[in-house]
Amino acid sequence: MPIYEYEPVNINNCCNKCEHGFEYIQKIDDSPLAECPNCGSRVKKIISWCRAAVIETSEEHAQISRKIAAYEKEGMWSHAAELADTHAEKIKDNRLKMRAIDNYEKAGYDAGTLEKHAKTDNQNAEP
Repeated sequence: MPIYEYEPVNINNCCNKCEHGFEYIQKIDDSPLAECPNCGSRVKKIISWCRAAVIETSEEHAQISRKIAAYEKEGMWSHAAELADTHAEKIKDNRLKMRAIDNYEKAGYDAGTLEKHAKTDNQNAEP
C-alpha cells in the first residue's frame, strides 16, 4: 500500500501530529483524507519529494559483477582483479577500479605500484 503525505489547511487550527505534516498509509483507490485522524482539522494531500533513484545497468555489467563476486568468494583475487580492472577501463568506473586494486593487493601485488597506477588513471579520467 502506498504512503501518502498530508499537511494542515490552516496551520493555526491543528494538532502536534499534523502541524508539520504526516504520512498516512492508504490503498491506492481510497479517497484522500479530508481531516486529520488525530484532531479532525482539515488537511490536504501534498505531492511528496521523490527520494529514490533507479539505476539501470546492462545485462553484461550485471554478469561481470556476478563473476567478479564469485571469484572473490572463491578467493581467486587475481582473477577478480583482472576482470574488474578490464571492465572498469571499459566503462570508466573509478569505484570498480578501486575494487580491482583492492583485489590485486589481496592477490599479493605491490600496493605502491598499484597506487601509482590508480593515480595515473584517475588523473587521466574525465571529471
